[in-house]
Amino acid sequence: MTLKPLYDRVLVKPIEEDLKKGSIIIPDTAKERPQQGEIIDAGEGRMTDDGKIIPLKLKKGDRILFAKYAGTEFEIGNEKFLIMRESDALAIIDL
Repeated sequence: MTLKPLYDRVLVKPIEEDLKKGSIIIPDTAKERPQQGEIIDAGEGRMTDDGKIIPLKLKKGDRILFAKYAGTEFEIGNEKFLIMRESDALAIIDL
């Protein structure tokens, strides 16, 4: 299955942090939702009222920081993804 975000939306694969510290493992119910992710795909851009497309600044492969409850979470197989608007991204992480 292929999934292509529309307009100003991006498909994000959340990056889970490893929360195992020594021999203590934090259960799934106590974990916070990840706030970093990698852009898997991006739409064409935002459409203006007069029909012009403004290209997105985010692109495939960018690693981003986003708001804790941004976007819509869903699963394909065993993998979790988010679809969110480009404006929900707070920053691009440059490693």
